Amino acid sequence: MTLDRWIALIILLICLCYGYQAFFIMDLGLPPFMQRNPVWPSTFPKLLAVMGIMVSAAILLGLEKSDQTPAEGDINYRALGQYKTGQALALLSLMVAYAVLLRPAGFLFSTTGFLILGAVVLGERKFQYLIPIAVLAAGSVWYLVQVVLGIFLRPWPFFLGIG
Repeated sequence: MTLDRWIALIILLICLCYGYQAFFIMDLGLPPFMQRNPVWPSTFPKLLAVMGIMVSAAILLGLEKSDQTPAEGDINYRALGQYKTGQALALLSLMVAYAVLLRPAGFLFSTTGFLILGAVVLGERKFQYLIPIAVLAAGSVWYLVQVVLGIFLRPWPFFLGIG
């Protein structure tokens, strides 16, 4: 079995567990007045689970490929060392660091840092464009979430005592 089918099998198992949770567990604690609503809090997770099961089953059964000859863009699991796994691992560790630092460092610092370091890992070297775009993107998302949606998002580090 090829690498894409192994990954599809893992995603299928995750979607099955997620679907079981969405269909049978999430709705047990709903208050009686919400049980008559057409859209429940579990509606979107149910859709995600069903779509994930369908897509991963299609990949697992090989329905997405028209011919069985390996294409040039397919992943060769025997030659994983030739791929840029260092960049992928660096981005994964940046994501973990972003999740850990989001509360203590504040949204603006951690998001700007993640965007800048992620772009540097991927090979961007034009800092005169990178830094202003990262600051603008982080500030825009914070403004939309905080002001427009009204959801509190700590913008600065906790030790500054601002916000």
